[in-house]
Amino acid sequence: MMQEFSNIFLTGGFIISLISIIAWWQLFKKARLKGWYALIPIYNIYSFCKMVTSSGWTMLIALIPFINIIFIIYLLMRFSYAFGHGLLFALGLFFFYPIFILILAFGQSRYIG
Repeated sequence: MMQEFSNIFLTGGFIISLISIIAWWQLFKKARLKGWYALIPIYNIYSFCKMVTSSGWTMLIALIPFINIIFIIYLLMRFSYAFGHGLLFALGLFFFYPIFILILAFGQSRYIG
């Protein structure tokens, strides 16, 4: 019984991770970056910060405890604005991240910058 539960849990986690990678690949392509940037662990965060704030080195702010929470909210707001959405969409990204990331990746949103 426990083995079946762990297999289901691992399979579900793998599927969610795969969908997330595909969505980020698509978002990088929409932002006129290479899609494979989504696969490289540190470089994908650098590319995301560069896409949103025009400076990839702002990712270092995310390493500061407690400030990183405010910084992530700021990045999600800028991310929302970069694709032509507003504050409510940024709140959706914060609270319902998997759904809203898929909306950005596969919806009609276009990267404005």
